[in-house]
Amino acid sequence: MVLNEKRTTVAYRCPHCGGGVLSAVGLFNLSADLVKLKCTCGQSCLEIYYNRDNTVRLRVPCMICSAPHNFTVTTNVFFSDELFVLPCPYSDVNICFTGEMNLVKAELARTELELMDILEEHGITDFSALHGDEETLGDPQVRDIVLFVINDLDEEGKIYCRCHKDSDEEPSKEPSEQAESRYEAEITKDGILVTCRECGASRLIPADSSLSAHAFLNSDSLYLE
Repeated sequence: MVLNEKRTTVAYRCPHCGGGVLSAVGLFNLSADLVKLKCTCGQSCLEIYYNRDNTVRLRVPCMICSAPHNFTVTTNVFFSDELFVLPCPYSDVNICFTGEMNLVKAELARTELELMDILEEHGITDFSALHGDEETLGDPQVRDIVLFVINDLDEEGKIYCRCHKDSDEEPSKEPSEQAESRYEAEITKDGILVTCRECGASRLIPADSSLSAHAFLNSDSLYLE
């Protein structure tokens, strides 16, 4: 008796050349713990890890942000025939797609049009300019925008960390009344790192371009891991 292997189609769009990267992935592939989907341009790679608790962790390159994003999904979701998408947490643009091949291809094409509209709004004519060197953390305006949003979310009590998960109480939606915030923001070469002084949870906020800053500007909460 031959058992049918669980398989799915996984895709993402390379943030450097703009090309769609698509491949079939099977459960047997993941038994080696790590599968890499590399773009032919050699500038990006999606990493898929299989966890022993029947979950799959994905490290996905992002079209908007300079740093990849990490996601964890169950194997049932990952190997479903339905279309499943993972969005950039700051812009809500879908950056990873799994499911039946035709559905994945259709969504990959749809998001390309969405991305082109975003690029046009920001005066960008080429995908490669998204993560170029024109605007870096050396631009204080970009950095200040991100810091402003972080401080605003902190004042409104909308930054959440493991302190909330370890508590039986629901995270407060009211502005924080603490004299001093438990969170600190550190400027690094990769972005702005927000860390909880109490539980150590953190998250890196991209701040390499006005596009990434604009994406974060639309955030209504920040979750540290």
